[in-house]
Amino acid sequence: MKTPFLPLTLLLQCSFVLSLHLHPLDPLTPEEINETSIIVKKYHKGNPQDLAFHYVDLEEPDKSHVLRYLHDKKPRNITKPPSRRSLVVVRTGGQTHELVVDLTASKVVSDHLYTGPGFPPFTFIELFRASKLPLTYPLFKKSIIGRGLNVSEISCVPFSVGWYGETITRREVKATCFYREGSVNVFARPIEGITITIDVDSMQIVTYVDRVTNPVPRSQGTDFRTKNKPYRFSCKVSDTGFETRGNIIKWANWKFHVGFNARAGIIISTASVLDPTSGKFRRVLYRGHVSETFVPYMDPTYEWYYRTFMDIGEFGFGRSAVNLQPLIDCPQNAAFFDGHVAGPDGSAQKMSNVICIFEKNGYGASFRHTEINVPGQVINSGDADITLVVRMVATLGNYDYIMDWEFQKSGAMRFGVALTGVLEVKATPYTNNAHITENVHGTLVAKNTVAVNHDHYLTYYLDLDVDGNGNSLVKAKLKTARVTDVKVSPRKSYWTVVKETAKTEADGRIRLGSEPAEILIVNPNKHTKIGNTVGYRLIPEQIPVTSLLSEDDFPQIRAGYTKYPVWVTAYNRSERWAGGFYTDRSRGNDGLAVWSSKNRDIENKDIVLWYNVGVHHIPYQEDFPVMPALHAGFSLRPSNFFDHNPLPSD
Repeated sequence: MKTPFLPLTLLLQCSFVLSLHLHPLDPLTPEEINETSIIVKKYHKGNPQDLAFHYVDLEEPDKSHVLRYLHDKKPRNITKPPSRRSLVVVRTGGQTHELVVDLTASKVVSDHLYTGPGFPPFTFIELFRASKLPLTYPLFKKSIIGRGLNVSEISCVPFSVGWYGETITRREVKATCFYREGSVNVFARPIEGITITIDVDSMQIVTYVDRVTNPVPRSQGTDFRTKNKPYRFSCKVSDTGFETRGNIIKWANWKFHVGFNARAGIIISTASVLDPTSGKFRRVLYRGHVSETFVPYMDPTYEWYYRTFMDIGEFGFGRSAVNLQPLIDCPQNAAFFDGHVAGPDGSAQKMSNVICIFEKNGYGASFRHTEINVPGQVINSGDADITLVVRMVATLGNYDYIMDWEFQKSGAMRFGVALTGVLEVKATPYTNNAHITENVHGTLVAKNTVAVNHDHYLTYYLDLDVDGNGNSLVKAKLKTARVTDVKVSPRKSYWTVVKETAKTEADGRIRLGSEPAEILIVNPNKHTKIGNTVGYRLIPEQIPVTSLLSEDDFPQIRAGYTKYPVWVTAYNRSERWAGGFYTDRSRGNDGLAVWSSKNRDIENKDIVLWYNVGVHHIPYQEDFPVMPALHAGFSLRPSNFFDHNPLPSD
């Protein structure tokens, strides 16, 4: 019996229905996560206390198998779905193992000992233990007493440390500590000058430096809480405007799959849009998610130089997803969904209300026209700008990232991020900007408080299948042309479009803004009825930002993917994480920049578009004590994909 699409109001819980796999890219269920853990523990028969799970996810199925299964017209009880396998990374005995678990056969089918550079993401328990370690360390307590502070009012936060040319690296973090007394804004009161290096495997302090003493910023004026009364929320939703079947969402003229994992958070798959002419759904996006971040701070001093975070690979956006607040994070008509990740012991952990989906009214028209040239009539027509948004919020230390995947009835998709949270600041002796006589590498935002200059880069992985797998990258360049026949026109010039198709991955690395041009992903094998090549075009929302760090700077070597806002590579199912799979303490020997250097053919191939949303953040006083949301993003808009605007109805 075919499972019908159900309005969300008919579901019993505000969570994905995962009891039946309706889609081969469904995330691992809690039962599958727990089964994976049991199988791995039986396989590794050593000390169970020494076995830590750092990564558990669905092993990416073969794309051709997935597409064949989804588009096969045979009944589902005849067509065999792709096998369900788990990809697992564990640490045991100081070593990193990559395992593939066949959930159907209930056994480990592959065990690879990883010995290359870089380490898997930290577990929550490791970070928690590292945060508590300084509080019992004698030298730290001596430093705190010497500053006249109370140890019981201190919180320490472990930060990743990056790589700076070392031949041998350990799994390390550096703990930075803050004084809570009088404020809930922990990051606003740093204890400057103390650097604590912790070996995460042995969970011991290996280096302790206390080299400078600056006054701890005062607590007054640092509270970021609003005075609004809490809103009582019920799981009942009156009208969501969309339908669900398992993890498949159907809304207006869109149908797509929503997943969630510990590393990326939201994953959008097999997004297709309805063609009003043929009445059939056409493929647009096979797989999309945020792939990596890069947040380098621009203070080269001893206490700050290492703060060059790659949060997705080092910590995980999904693992950092927060419980969404109704009427703050999501509007009243939103439906909320849960996610599941594996804990350090391999057991499934439920993350409640980490995704919300809702219709958004743009309070304008998606299209409109008033016609006054029909005798005796004034004709008005248009359509409201109603879109569907899939949202999550990831909190990484001081920053909150509001991530939106937005679907529009025009066939366009918008990928948005809003940066908010609290600034990362350092203590300083200065209380007025007029007194500053040195480069403080930031802005004095309050007395004794400097907010440090920094960047944000979010790299999106978008495996586009525009009407099929055979796609190409086209640069539509605008060129000035001269009018040569003065008898025809008094004009002197005009611009014309010159299209260039990228042949290899070297052509797919593009610096936007250097010349007037539009970037399109087209399917050269498909054309509209009047002969135009079908495609989608990339529309940035702001001037693209690329890294200003020098090529030989170690953080830039690791984050080579930030040197271009646009990359296009040949599809490879193992190439999804722009900073490399093992990001912590990575050396730039894996990841997007390395894959692109293979210079593979990308013309009329299965290709992946990578786009960097970048922000150079010079802090201002209005960003303190809490930062108003700063919005950035881009869109993909159909360009000769349809035979006409899909919005007006006959």
